[in-house]
Amino acid sequence: MKELPDLKQLTNEAKDDLIVTLWEELQRLRQKKPKKTSKNSSLPPAEGFKAEAKQEEKENQGKRKASLGREGGGRPLSENPDKIIKATVQSCQSCTEVFGATFQTLVQRYDKIDIPPIQPIVTRVERYGCRCPKCGQQQIAPVPVGLEPGSPFGRRIAALVTTLRYNHAISYARMQQLLSEVFGLEISEGGIANLLSRVKGQLEAEVDGILEVLRSARLVCSDETSARVNAKNQWEWVFQNQSVCFHIIRPSRGADVIEAVMGNHRPQVWVSDLFSAQKTNPAESWQVCLAHQLRDCQYGIDAGDEIFSQRMKTLLLRSFVLRNRWSGLVDSTRYQYRCRLYRDLKAVLKLNPTQEDGIRLQNRYRALQDNLFLFLDDPTTPATNNASEQALRWSVIFRKVTNGFRSDWGRDLFANVRSVVNTGKRQGLSAFESILAALNPLQSLCSLS
Repeated sequence: MKELPDLKQLTNEAKDDLIVTLWEELQRLRQKKPKKTSKNSSLPPAEGFKAEAKQEEKENQGKRKASLGREGGGRPLSENPDKIIKATVQSCQSCTEVFGATFQTLVQRYDKIDIPPIQPIVTRVERYGCRCPKCGQQQIAPVPVGLEPGSPFGRRIAALVTTLRYNHAISYARMQQLLSEVFGLEISEGGIANLLSRVKGQLEAEVDGILEVLRSARLVCSDETSARVNAKNQWEWVFQNQSVCFHIIRPSRGADVIEAVMGNHRPQVWVSDLFSAQKTNPAESWQVCLAHQLRDCQYGIDAGDEIFSQRMKTLLLRSFVLRNRWSGLVDSTRYQYRCRLYRDLKAVLKLNPTQEDGIRLQNRYRALQDNLFLFLDDPTTPATNNASEQALRWSVIFRKVTNGFRSDWGRDLFANVRSVVNTGKRQGLSAFESILAALNPLQSLCSLS
């Protein structure tokens, strides 16, 4: 039916038939499931409404930014320039009058930035030895740390190659070309592979230290995402808190991975989503990620639940508002707000939703009452598991760019690098700085926190 017929011309029987037809169509529309997007599910934006978001961003774009290096907009001027050029007027172009420097005022200031030619620094080590004339023992001179025999490439080159490969997803062939053309460093693809093999062994001690710190932490947040290894699906797990971040890739998505990582350690607080393996965590208490719950409640609203989902979503959002105001409240006021929140939660859980998604969510939260607002009682506990998802974000991009790993060796090296980079990030270090620090045998990332 494209157009509504003239109701005045219809008989009573025809009107009854029209009502029945419209009612049946309404029921079909109500039963149709809403489209899942990044706002009502864990679906990433790239698989949801990416095109609409790009169009909206394009329409909201402002004016063009000022050019780089100019005062008043764009890139700010450098605080400590390496060189200052003062361009002064020597004489008047009209009458050739000569000007003095004190007569002139500054009318424009800007920076011009460049880099010097890059070339490797070659240090040749000449090591001497002799035989002791008294005892006859052969003696050989020690060398400084980092200049031992073996690979000719130092820590900075190793850190650069590792960063380019595992933090920028650059292939061996492109990296060989980049190192040659930009850095003046000739290294074959086989040399890159051998260098990364050496890095893997050097990073293992650092990663063991990260795992040791994790196994003594009171708070652990965890998440997992898929990984491709030898053309098969595996799972990359992350276990992190404010101090350290540990990655591991294994064929299993089960609780056995959590047991292997945590050992006999029982954290006080665990933060995660509702995946079945995460539910069996060894912690004393468990904070459910509320970001996931907000999206699930939004899906219930989109699916037609008019009784439970909206009220539950409002309650969850209210808890975020309380958390933001928490530090400015006295203990008695906090207690009153907390009690009111739990009273309202019990009232919402007593509602009688009729739509299936509302019923499903209500049953879920009845079982999770004690795991929703733990973050209000413990200010060090996050309300969401967003930090874990952010730690895995680059892993998802790397998987899409490279299509995964061809060996367990590459898989384990990637996990080690991500552990080092994300742990260093918590100390304010860049990816390159984190890897360089981890390759230093006299330094530890965990000691920097």
